[in-house]
Amino acid sequence: MNRIHRFDTVNEYNVLNNHETLHPLVSVIDFSKANPRTWGEEKKVKINYGLYCIFLKDVKCGDLKYGRNYYDYQEGTLVFVAPGQVMEIETTGEVYQPKGHALVFHPDLIQGTNLAGSIHEYHFFGYNANEALHLSERERQIVLDCFSKINYELQQGVDKHSKKLIASNIELFLNYCERFYDRQFITRDNANKGILEKFEELLNGYFSSDKAQTIGLPSVAYFAEQLHLSANYFGDLIKKETGKSAKEYIQTKIIHIAKNKIYNSDKTVSEISNELGFKYPQHFTRMFKHETGYTPNEYRSLN
Repeated sequence: MNRIHRFDTVNEYNVLNNHETLHPLVSVIDFSKANPRTWGEEKKVKINYGLYCIFLKDVKCGDLKYGRNYYDYQEGTLVFVAPGQVMEIETTGEVYQPKGHALVFHPDLIQGTNLAGSIHEYHFFGYNANEALHLSERERQIVLDCFSKINYELQQGVDKHSKKLIASNIELFLNYCERFYDRQFITRDNANKGILEKFEELLNGYFSSDKAQTIGLPSVAYFAEQLHLSANYFGDLIKKETGKSAKEYIQTKIIHIAKNKIYNSDKTVSEISNELGFKYPQHFTRMFKHETGYTPNEYRSLN
């Protein structure tokens, strides 16, 4: 069984890549300065990061894998890793020269900064391997410029301004990444519409089968898994395409089906609630009234 290589400190990662540690909690890596490396006889290398890592891949050097999926990347692709995530590299065992750049920082760097309160809002740290960010050449230059500004601050030495300036520049960089992902959602519009259509098909199939009664109410995670997407990426895609969150989209479908059942059948509220996957009828009644302004029985009396 292959062992897991761990990097819990910035210094450990700097040592691997032949970089001086200018700050104990953050580093900008230029992989061309790293020594040629090989993982020896290990064909599958697992790496557990205790750091936030953003990789700008400039060349393909082994197949990167996270979870069950391979990274969808080529030259000029950003890959995001959050602390605790494990990446897998499938290697040939041959010596290779790493290329590209990376920004790595320890969670302690952002404690007490604005970024600490908003880091969870950057959903791309939770995206699957096949949901990497593909950059245009202009976007790539913006990324390198952000890295350069952070590296400039590191070259100044640590003082009372360092933490705030570095965290602010990381936040600026992540905000650019959000913009670039928005652009990617648009440029992959046809593929996204195909996912939306498949989602609608799966949603209809869920309620036309006995899944609601056996599994319960449909969840965002269930459909994301069916579509081989991370819940974060799936949710962001649906929001971009429909203006509604995936949860809101599902709830809208539930209310639409509930209205038809209430109007076109003599089934009790309890029976309809069960068919839709609600554990308790009062939960169904509460949601229905919140969405329509009426209880199920009041809605039935209107028609």
